[in-house]
Amino acid sequence: MDSLSMRPEEIETESFRIIDVEAGDHGWPRAEWQIVRRAIHTSADFEYAQSMVLSEDVVEQAIEALRSGAGIVTDTNMALSGISKPRLTPLGCRVSCHVADPDVAKLAKNEGITRSIAAMRKAVANPDNRIFVIGNAPTALFELLRLAETGTAKPSLIIGLPVGFVGAEESKNALASGTHDIPFITNIGRKGGSNVAAAVVNALAILATSPQ
Repeated sequence: MDSLSMRPEEIETESFRIIDVEAGDHGWPRAEWQIVRRAIHTSADFEYAQSMVLSEDVVEQAIEALRSGAGIVTDTNMALSGISKPRLTPLGCRVSCHVADPDVAKLAKNEGITRSIAAMRKAVANPDNRIFVIGNAPTALFELLRLAETGTAKPSLIIGLPVGFVGAEESKNALASGTHDIPFITNIGRKGGSNVAAAVVNALAILATSPQ
C-alpha cells in the first residue's frame, strides 16, 4: 500500500508490524513489550530493545497508579505536549509541568539551582503528584531521588529517560540501582528524551484503559 494514501492508524499499525518483525525474538513479556515497542516507534531506534530497564511488576504498579487517578508531572513542556490527554481523561489523571512557572524561576534564582530542580521541589509538594516523567534533565531525576531518600517525595512511579552527555547516564544508573524501592522505567546509556518518555506514558495509558 502507498504510504501517502494510508490513514494515520494504518501507518501506526504498519509501523508496529515492522518493529515486531525486525525486533525478532526480543525476549520481552507481552505487556512490557508494549512499552519498549513504543519507545522504538517514537525514536526509530532498536537499541531500546536491549537498553530499557523495568523494575519488577512495574507495569501492574503503573496501571494501578493510573487507574487511581495519580497526578503526572513532567520535566519539560515537550514531554507534557507529547502525552495523550484523551487517553488519560477516563483515568482522571492530571498532567502538569512546572519548569516554566514564575515561582519556580524565582526559587531557582534565589537558591542558585536549576529550574528543573526547583520544579521537582514544587511538584512533590502536591501529594496528588505520584507519577514523575523525566526525559530531559538529569538534575530533575537526581533531585527527585534525593527527595525520595529524605521522605519528602513518595513516587508511585518514575519514568526516568533523560538524554545527554552530562549526568544523564549516571542519573539513570542511580534509578536503576533499585536502592530507592520505587517502581521505575528507564534505560541504560545516554539516549532518551522527552519524546521517548511521553511514549512510555502513552503505552501505559493504553494498557490501563484496555479491557482486561
